Amino acid sequence: MPILIRGATVVTMDRQGDLPRADILVEADRIVDIAPAITADGVEVVDATGCIVVPGLVNAHMHTWQTALRGVAANWTLLEYFRKMHAGLATAFGARDLFIATRVGALNQLNCGTTTLADWCHNNPTPEHNDAAIEGLLSTGIRAAFFHGTPKPDPKPGQVPFWEVPHPRAEVERLLKAHQGHALLSIQAAVLGPHYSTLEVAVHDFRMARELGLIASLHQGGGAARTPDGWERLEAEGLLGPNINIVHGHALSDAQLKRFCDLGMSFSAAAESEMSQGHGHPLTGRLRQFGRAPSLGVDLESVLSGDMLTQARVALGIQRSLDNVAYREAHGTIPPTSTITTREALSWVTIEGARMLQQQDRIGSLAAGKQADLVVVRASDLNMQPVHDPVSSVVMQASLANVDSVMVAGQWKKRGGRLLAGDLSADLQKLRASGEKITRAMGI
Repeated sequence: MPILIRGATVVTMDRQGDLPRADILVEADRIVDIAPAITADGVEVVDATGCIVVPGLVNAHMHTWQTALRGVAANWTLLEYFRKMHAGLATAFGARDLFIATRVGALNQLNCGTTTLADWCHNNPTPEHNDAAIEGLLSTGIRAAFFHGTPKPDPKPGQVPFWEVPHPRAEVERLLKAHQGHALLSIQAAVLGPHYSTLEVAVHDFRMARELGLIASLHQGGGAARTPDGWERLEAEGLLGPNINIVHGHALSDAQLKRFCDLGMSFSAAAESEMSQGHGHPLTGRLRQFGRAPSLGVDLESVLSGDMLTQARVALGIQRSLDNVAYREAHGTIPPTSTITTREALSWVTIEGARMLQQQDRIGSLAAGKQADLVVVRASDLNMQPVHDPVSSVVMQASLANVDSVMVAGQWKKRGGRLLAGDLSADLQKLRASGEKITRAMGI
């Protein structure tokens, strides 16, 4: 039955702009109409008076397999994380550990208002691990991009180190074939890139992604590059373009960054994680000088919260701070106005995330014909009133407590503040058991 969401303040993040009071008509998986008043018969009417509706949030980068390790890495720098997570805890994961972590992590994303999750899975030593992680995603009904990565343990005697191992193309092709045409799932590639691999591996991986029509996402930064001239060599091979996504991006020069922007490459920041673990300042301001913007990701729930509204707020706050300090140093006074608006910050977790996934024609904003991915924020709550600017209220005031309802492809995943996932007690028990098993195996 079609759904008519009635009487909300609607922030479309589209050409239609903000509507102080409007109705949204949803039929099947799509938005049919958004207008101040819609008359329709044979529909389920949802009263959204006193609510703000925004596009479903997009988490552009998260290692969901770490959900059972929440808080474990909260006090680690990036170097500790490499040693204790990838060379340690990650090696104790079985396939079912990936399933329960990914399922609960994805459910939490829905609970927080994220409707699209880029799951960057790089603790998957066997096909069974991949299948279990994807099963976890599909079991929740979230829209997901499964970025197939590769584990990064320390090499044992006689083993080839991970940075010399090409991405397993046959496994990616198996996953593509198994999930071809799925409405809510895409398969992409989480590759090492020139910062974390040899040139030969980077060329192989980028070429594989190009030939298979995949987004190739990679970490950039964190210590010395294994292939210092890798980016120049990859561009000479004609392998850089809109399908390349750089996560973090630290250690790139301004000249490189401008060149990559000109090539149409995308960038994903994880502001809170980057500041916590020692990466450096997020790329936000450096991208803005070239007319570009980042998508945002949580990165690590082993370190911090999975709430994307928090990520928007943190990324906005740190870049405003950097801009304010720069202005004071140049002019000796407080700047006359802010450099970044809250609407721009909301775009980072909506339309920029959609653009990074090359799905901006389907998600990231609310418009007739687009997928019905949306979040209903209860603006009548104590911490939200009064609402003078709906965008600022959502970005600066709202929290998980205000996320009333979440819809993915026309299906409610959360209603009236309650996640529609049945009794979660068994899932949480399995998650706790998994986390205890893994930390115990590593002596934590």
